[in-house]
Amino acid sequence: MMTRFFVLVSILLLAAGCAVNPVTGKRDLVMVSEQWELDVGAQQYAPLRQAQGGDFTLDPALVNYVQGVGQRLAAVSDRQLPYEFNVINDSVPNAWALPGGKISINRGLLTEMDSESELAAVLGHEIVHSAARHGAQGQSRSILLQGAVLAGGIAAGMATDDQRYASAALLGGMIGAQLVNQRYSRDAERESDLYGMRYMQRAGYNPRGAVELQETFLRLSEGRRQDMFSALFASHPPSRERVDNNRQLLAELGDSGEIGRDRYQQAIAGLKRAQPAYEAYDKGRKALSDGNATEAMQLAERAISIAPREALFHSLKGDVLAGRKDYKGAERAYSEAIRRDSGWFYHHLKRGISNAELGRDAAARTDLQASIQRIPTAVAHYALGVIERRSGNRNGAVENFQIAAQSDSPVGQSARKALQEMGIQ
Repeated sequence: MMTRFFVLVSILLLAAGCAVNPVTGKRDLVMVSEQWELDVGAQQYAPLRQAQGGDFTLDPALVNYVQGVGQRLAAVSDRQLPYEFNVINDSVPNAWALPGGKISINRGLLTEMDSESELAAVLGHEIVHSAARHGAQGQSRSILLQGAVLAGGIAAGMATDDQRYASAALLGGMIGAQLVNQRYSRDAERESDLYGMRYMQRAGYNPRGAVELQETFLRLSEGRRQDMFSALFASHPPSRERVDNNRQLLAELGDSGEIGRDRYQQAIAGLKRAQPAYEAYDKGRKALSDGNATEAMQLAERAISIAPREALFHSLKGDVLAGRKDYKGAERAYSEAIRRDSGWFYHHLKRGISNAELGRDAAARTDLQASIQRIPTAVAHYALGVIERRSGNRNGAVENFQIAAQSDSPVGQSARKALQEMGIQ
């Protein structure tokens, strides 16, 4: 009886969820609306960029260049969306797309490519993920699985009103992160390769860039640097099949169009000059996490000497000083970071904590609230809870501790303990 009921529910869900793919023209399982895609993209694009390293601000001309290439490709897409393109300030080579046309590429991937046509291959591929509703399809599969659970609940006599949507709502804050980190199906990757190359040709680029890019990724996946590319390869796994498919399509489309090698090299020249500084920074972060504060400080100072306008390097210096409990020095370092890049939450968060340690509660509160405006974190809410508790604002303390307590992290545990101490269960 339950099996028959589940089959009926599944058939109804599938029938309700078929839609024409705007890129391929085929019917796909999509159980969320276009408005859902637009809302997810609009609401979660900025917080996800914050969570993954913040926007790259050292070279605005490079960011404008990447955005120009992206918009050139978006103009020939089969689906018109409010496309946006940004560069994330992270050394890990990666790129991702949210529903609704919100696309990011990491700084670390830009230095691995050789030409504008290769950049176009990456961005075109991500445009197809958005245009072909691949993220929405992944979410639809999740909803269908939830429907299976719901069917069991119905058979057991549980309440049924909008349970599936209630579950999705509870996961609303995590949906964007799930979509960014999801592993696309082979069909989705094949579609993005195929139509991404077609978009390249329409926009005037030589689709050979897509072949060369996949050849590079395949070589890197088999070599010593595969760990560095693990995030990219988890969601976009390279394979010999993809290389061969791209070569076959290149033969069909024609080996002509813009390569843009000189133009690309000129665009990333400043980033290449700063690359030794980012390498020192990455080593410094690792040294600090390994407990070697002296080495971390030396590497932070080296990075600052090469590229003093990069906020990340000053923030690393602040972290070393904060670890030594030199909160005055840390506050100065974080202020230098904020002066260079006021957009990333981390600088405000860490300066707020330093100010709190110095007893500057008003300044700490301002910094922590600025951090939360960019992306809410358990650390910021816990720190605010501590400040409000010692200022006698019980309601404010409870509110912030309760938010922090939702986290499974050690900070969340501390927040739950603080609530217990205040008599809140």
